[in-house]
Amino acid sequence: MKTVPLGSTETTVPNIIAGMMRIADKSPEQVRALYSAAREAGVDFFDHADLYGFNHPGGYHHCERVFAEALSLSNAEREQVTLQTKAGIVDRDWHFDSSYEHIMTSAEESLRALRTEYIDVLLLHRPDALVEPEEVARAFDELESAGKVRSFGVSNHTPRQIDLLQRAVRQPLLVNQVQLSLTHSTIVAQGLASNMAGQEDSLTRDGGGILDYCRLHGITVQAWSPFQRGAQGGVFFGSEDHPELNAELDRLATHYGVTPTAIATSWITRHPANMQVVLGTTNPQRIAEAVAGSDLPLTRGEWYGLLQAAGHHVP
Repeated sequence: MKTVPLGSTETTVPNIIAGMMRIADKSPEQVRALYSAAREAGVDFFDHADLYGFNHPGGYHHCERVFAEALSLSNAEREQVTLQTKAGIVDRDWHFDSSYEHIMTSAEESLRALRTEYIDVLLLHRPDALVEPEEVARAFDELESAGKVRSFGVSNHTPRQIDLLQRAVRQPLLVNQVQLSLTHSTIVAQGLASNMAGQEDSLTRDGGGILDYCRLHGITVQAWSPFQRGAQGGVFFGSEDHPELNAELDRLATHYGVTPTAIATSWITRHPANMQVVLGTTNPQRIAEAVAGSDLPLTRGEWYGLLQAAGHHVP
């Protein structure tokens, strides 16, 4: 299992994260099996959000409660894992809220739901067009000084949105969690096609070089939906929409003696940005398959070949 720095800190974390978005209807036994499979594979980083499970009768923070109630982590075991959660999306009249009041209320409820005295990493889930950076800074300061949150970051933010926050926020923003997969990789492909007139990939869609920006500023990129086809639902494995990609995934899987899941994971972890891959699976076996790609040394030719097979332009 490969480890990477957590942002600009000296702390290292696994480059595979177990995402808990889909455990809303799982039994305690199923959650424990998923957790055990992750730990056995070397994954000790678990991703949550206040929103996860909101459409379940349990409402907001439901997945956090399911996780905590199933595991009942001892103090010693709690220190062995990293718990990350997110705040900022409100389902009532669907909107985003990065106000002081909302951040504080959400963080306090996450602490109760997760049955923990501290959150390792708290992220702002989506950019808030009405954000007041000073309010975010006030909330972060109070949560940190009280020992309730140890580190902070963002999700789905552009370089300028991060700059705006960092102007007021005293703590370094260590994480930016963004959507990235082989078939949803414009944040990678746009840099290659930036000077190619008429190419779809030459369009800037992330505010301008988010991967390079994060590398320059010591921010760890976390890739969510790493196997999703794109804006459409479903994974690209076996998809009739991506025959060339699946053929290449199968070829490389046979060559390396792993599964296509490992190859798709390694395409992200091979990137020198030292990214983390956020798995959304509730299948324990899929975690082991992804971990097999954690440090798989794809050649440059193989890496670029996968990008092209996914439909992106390599000049």
